[in-house]
Amino acid sequence: MKASKFVSTHSVTAKLMTTASVGALLFGLSAAAQADNWRYAHEEYEGDVQDVFAYAFKEYIEDNSDHTVQVYRFGELGESDDIMEQTQNGILQFVNQSPGFTGALIPEAQIFFIPYLLPTDEETVLEFFDESKAINEMFPELYAEQGLELLKMYPEGEMVITTNEPFSSPEELDNKKIRTMTNPLLTETYDAFGATPTPLPWGEVYGGLQTGIIDGQENPIFWIESGGLYEVSPHLTFTGHGWFTTAMMANQDFYEGLSEEDQTLVNEASEAAYDHTIEHIKGLAEESLEKIQEASDEVTVTRLDEEQIQAFRERAPQVEEAFLEMTGEDGEELLEQFKADLEAVTNE
Repeated sequence: MKASKFVSTHSVTAKLMTTASVGALLFGLSAAAQADNWRYAHEEYEGDVQDVFAYAFKEYIEDNSDHTVQVYRFGELGESDDIMEQTQNGILQFVNQSPGFTGALIPEAQIFFIPYLLPTDEETVLEFFDESKAINEMFPELYAEQGLELLKMYPEGEMVITTNEPFSSPEELDNKKIRTMTNPLLTETYDAFGATPTPLPWGEVYGGLQTGIIDGQENPIFWIESGGLYEVSPHLTFTGHGWFTTAMMANQDFYEGLSEEDQTLVNEASEAAYDHTIEHIKGLAEESLEKIQEASDEVTVTRLDEEQIQAFRERAPQVEEAFLEMTGEDGEELLEQFKADLEAVTNE
């Protein structure tokens, strides 16, 4: 009897311990669910604009919750296409990718590659991104169709073309192999400009310029400086044809699965990162150009005058036509709204 009683008591104790252990484990899991480590990848190097945005987002999240954010820079998880695939598959929670790469997935995102659509004036461009209905209302719906929650679109800088020889007219770009992102409309743009568009992954651009596989490329000045592109492509030309734009988004299933509190946190962090980044890019182009000119005596800088720009601008309508052919009614509606939004900020 005593033995039986002992066993019974031991069983009860064991059960109580097991229950306590399971309870502790469940509590731990619950706490872990409440404090997650979110993964966020972008396309740029340390200190570049997307990195500035990512770290401002991370700081806001970590200062205002128990969550942590792990940021992955260019190349750490592959090229742009890889990080987008990982986000759509839920491996990453957040991704920053420019419409240059998203264009194959969301054809309407190629609107940013219609040359001379956006003005060159920084203040007007920033105001447009703040107030545009096309960007803040229409684009989120297009991204949602691909399982992506668009949190912010923002400009990074005016596009500048670097080449192995100076140029000031479309004729001088004839047969020049200009690297483009894997984007059908960007290909159309450089075709219209008289060049030979040559799609190439970013990781191969420096070497391609160095070996003459390509004769030039386009990027914002800060990217030309941080990537050292001026070392192998020293002739910089300001054509005024567009701005580099990017988008920060979340995996939609992940975002919709968040508590209301966490969704608000993510939205507020995106806004805070946007505000911080917009301040960061003001004057950034000038600073980067100064660094380039200090670092190299071979660099030349050409700013096309109005007459020279007009020769390129005259070729833009065929790119707009190609955009409409690629995107149909949705693209037409977006373009109309885009132009109306631009007119609103230009005429204020």
